[in-house]
Amino acid sequence: MGKLAGKVAVVTGASKGIGAAIAKALAAEGASVVVNYASSRSGADTVVAAITAAGGKAVAVQGDVSKKADIDRLFSETKKAFGRLDILVNNAGIYEFAPLEKITEEHFHKQFNLNVLGLVLTTQEALKYFSAAGGNVINISSLVSTLAPANAAIYSATKGAVDTITASLAKELGARRIRVNAVRPGLVETEGAVLNGFTTGDFHDQYVKAAPLGRIGQPQDIAAAVVYLASDDSAWVTGETLLVSGGHR
Repeated sequence: MGKLAGKVAVVTGASKGIGAAIAKALAAEGASVVVNYASSRSGADTVVAAITAAGGKAVAVQGDVSKKADIDRLFSETKKAFGRLDILVNNAGIYEFAPLEKITEEHFHKQFNLNVLGLVLTTQEALKYFSAAGGNVINISSLVSTLAPANAAIYSATKGAVDTITASLAKELGARRIRVNAVRPGLVETEGAVLNGFTTGDFHDQYVKAAPLGRIGQPQDIAAAVVYLASDDSAWVTGETLLVSGGHR
């Protein structure tokens, strides 16, 4: 029996990278998982296939969680597939870097609409599906919420908002037995990080030099932290942001 046997989890943005690793890790501990995706159906199907091949349960559900109608459908499909909801992992997010002179309304709203408003509205809808026994919300933040690198003012601001929302909602929802925590990953080797050149060259080398453990992260490093926060191992933990960065801060 896994730590999450009998539980149902929704993981947003789970077709690749950190989200895919989280979905697989939750399933490996016995949870039935809804693999949410915005556009990559093939990626989501690949994650579902890996979970089912390992003996787990999963379905893929499309939905852009910056859109309220898509959020509503995501949870109605979750109820249809598995009959309940216990765990929400708010992983969906985007990042775009720009110097101050290049910041536009579109640059701002694109990131805030998904990374912040989408997270809030998704959590809001999840409350309708959590049982009287409570629920568990895990938000994926980022080291940039405190590191605040140059040319990342807007992205860093979205993740700073995630940290604050996590702390506030933990206080608001604790009486309803709903725990709210966040994981703040450092640099992780995902498809996006590779595509943007973050896993090689000076950026990579500077990160590794600053990280006491001397390496960048793997998606499984973040997934293990999420499993901890999703399970009863962390039953008396709420309102926390767990930094998983190899010691870089």
